[in-house]
Amino acid sequence: MYGRRTAPEIETSGLALARRAVSLDGNDAEARACLAENLMRRGDYEGALAEAELALAISPNLGEAYGILGAALMWSGEPRKGRAALEKSIRLDPRNPNLNRVLVDITISYYLSREYDAAVEAGKRGIRSFPDHSNHYRWLAAALGQTGRIDEAKEVLAKAIAMAPAAFDMFVRRRVPWHRPEDHAHMLEGLRKAGWRED
Repeated sequence: MYGRRTAPEIETSGLALARRAVSLDGNDAEARACLAENLMRRGDYEGALAEAELALAISPNLGEAYGILGAALMWSGEPRKGRAALEKSIRLDPRNPNLNRVLVDITISYYLSREYDAAVEAGKRGIRSFPDHSNHYRWLAAALGQTGRIDEAKEVLAKAIAMAPAAFDMFVRRRVPWHRPEDHAHMLEGLRKAGWRED
């Protein structure tokens, strides 16, 4: 039953389905973009980048593929290059159903490149567009912590935890496969400055 499957089981199934779609039609850009995303979520940045680039070779204006390319670049240590691809994704497809994720990734790209004031502004823009998504609050809290705006950071951090405690636990107390250890540590540094305590 779907509701009882674990996140790793769902991700393994997603990867298998994406590989199957590509095997059925290697010229389907959306299938390749889906495979790229599944590879990235397993921490296979090289594979994700290759598949995203193949998707764009097939369909050069596929906004979703630029979003995945941007995320893969960002998480593989190229946050500025990633941000350029993420911004192009929005220009090509401003109504992308995954716009929330792209906006979060833009905030993260600023954070990972240590442009904390820009990360704060990007995080606030994301919250204005998607006020019910906790990822925006978590990264905004970390960025505010890094800028020394502690009172505001504490308030935003409390919202991030209250809105989605299970998601906070998954992304903070554990490390998801697509976060490099150094990026996860960097996020924790900002959250600690925002007042988070590991208990």
